[in-house]
Amino acid sequence: MFRDDGGVLPSQDIRAMIADGAVRAQSTVEVGQIQPASLDLRLGQCAYRVRASFLPGRATVAERLDDFAMHEIDLRDGAVLETGCVYLVPLQESLTLPARVSAAANAKSSTGRLDLFTRLIGDRATEFDRLDAGYAGPLYAEISPRTFSVLARTGNRLNQIRFRTGEAGYDPDTLVALHEAHRLVTVDGAPLPMDAAAAEGGVGFSVDLRGRESGAPIGYRAKRHSALVDLDRIGAYTAEEFWDTLYTDRHGRLILDPGAFYILASREAVHVPPGTAAEMVPYSALVGEFRVHYAGFFDPGFGHAAAGGSGARGVLEVRCHETPFALEHGQVVGRLLYEPMRAEPDILYGGAVKSNYQGQGLKLSKHFAMP
Repeated sequence: MFRDDGGVLPSQDIRAMIADGAVRAQSTVEVGQIQPASLDLRLGQCAYRVRASFLPGRATVAERLDDFAMHEIDLRDGAVLETGCVYLVPLQESLTLPARVSAAANAKSSTGRLDLFTRLIGDRATEFDRLDAGYAGPLYAEISPRTFSVLARTGNRLNQIRFRTGEAGYDPDTLVALHEAHRLVTVDGAPLPMDAAAAEGGVGFSVDLRGRESGAPIGYRAKRHSALVDLDRIGAYTAEEFWDTLYTDRHGRLILDPGAFYILASREAVHVPPGTAAEMVPYSALVGEFRVHYAGFFDPGFGHAAAGGSGARGVLEVRCHETPFALEHGQVVGRLLYEPMRAEPDILYGGAVKSNYQGQGLKLSKHFAMP
């Protein structure tokens, strides 16, 4: 079914996997679940409130649930998932992967922007969000609301899965050549200078703390003890009710509060050409007391002019850890890992796949009406 060369499986290969039974579901996989380089996963009918996050190791997830589950919650008519709690939800999809196909998962953009910490778990897994080639078994989502309690239902799509063969990524020289051909990352319309040393480990990106327009906000900080967010209500909430709007100071600096959650934007505009996919990863645990990103997948077509993008800034989901930290304008906070597609997908992000975030600047999740 697959060629010898490695890469991320495109939308047409995902459809073939569904047809062949490599991807199964309790109800028919919907057309809208299939993205250019990933598949959206749906919550099942129930959730388990668990006393701690866990990895199953040598056991199945169901076997470990006997140790950790506190009570079961019915999601069919909707149920509140509360902040500070950990839930485990069986997903509607399950896998029987071919021997050469592995998988990785990540939260969807709207999930990350709600500070809704979501990770994939499989049977006998020793790490989150990763499944070895040939994995066969059910899928579960671990969900932990960090800032907003949410009303969740069966069928909600909080995370997505990406399939690949071979090793991910480009070598630095190939990445530089790709950047020269396609302008992967630009600042104010100019390509970011890049050589092989700068491309080692992916393309670096930094934070914008000065704003693109005078007087425009540079970010948002989530308010504590806000109201409930219904995951099915799009554009239904006023930003002012849930978020404090942040503006730059004369130094281009933002002091992060421990435990606070921020939505910021990258200084660079990002372009993901149709033959590639990308993933945002933390730059280094040594650069500061904060975490950047919960939703890391960038699909083919993101920021692509033919799909209505013409470059799009990355939105950064930032949480400060134990001590206040002064974040400076232009500080490198993460890296983009580009990798080849096995073939150009037959749908592109922002093209056939409509998105709330194509061509984005600083933007909250789709649940909020922007001020």
